[in-house]
Amino acid sequence: MAARKSIFITGGASGIGRATAIRFGSQGWFVGIADINEAGMKETAAMLPAGQSSIHKLDVRDRAAWDEALEAFASAAGGRIDALFNNAGIPLGGQLIENNVGEIERCLDINLKGVLFGAQAAHKWLKASAPGSCLLNTASAAGIYGTPGASVYSATKFGVRALTECLDAEWAEDGIKVADLMPGFIDTPLIDHAPNQLSNEDIRSRVTEAGLEITPVGEVADAAWNAVHGTALHNRVGKTAHRLAFAARWMPGRLRKMTRSQLKPLGG
Repeated sequence: MAARKSIFITGGASGIGRATAIRFGSQGWFVGIADINEAGMKETAAMLPAGQSSIHKLDVRDRAAWDEALEAFASAAGGRIDALFNNAGIPLGGQLIENNVGEIERCLDINLKGVLFGAQAAHKWLKASAPGSCLLNTASAAGIYGTPGASVYSATKFGVRALTECLDAEWAEDGIKVADLMPGFIDTPLIDHAPNQLSNEDIRSRVTEAGLEITPVGEVADAAWNAVHGTALHNRVGKTAHRLAFAARWMPGRLRKMTRSQLKPLGG
């Protein structure tokens, strides 16, 4: 009888992390729910079959905490980790000159440093369960082409994209699959927040006013399932991501002109 597979998901208290936990849990996977929001993690766990999840309070910026969390998860999951979903992240909008030091450092630390630390900590576990194991990172459509009004956020997501490509090569000999998700604007609680400390308008309103679609979170969860089981390196989710990738490849001059002339939803 094959061992039950397991996945560790950061940012599991809500949004993409919660939807992905439910998606994998529905297929019999044991799910590790990691976040700093304990109440949210408990809510996610209550949506999964009994005895099919564990909760791990984790600040992804803390490298030592990563080792402790994965050790605890592996113990709860029967000694193995088949997939790690580096999903925790925060938005940050506004022009670069408007962003304060605290905002910039927090976005860099969570969105990029946290992903680097997660990959480091997960490697030994994924190597042990290879072949068939997977590191999945949440990048963004903002990692396809730089987004005006979200320079710091875009920089972190370009970094996640680059890391995914690097580890795809570095870890190939270990039998570990590496992939990322590149969603556009997703219907999660994050877009109900202001893009930065100087703004009092939420991201959702700006996206709607710009005429862009907001993709249901379930589509991202399905994309996560397909990424873990598929072969694609970069997995785009939503019309915005697909259109941006097309324009960046086939109409770079036009895309540049457009981004220089239009105010973007996350702008100041």
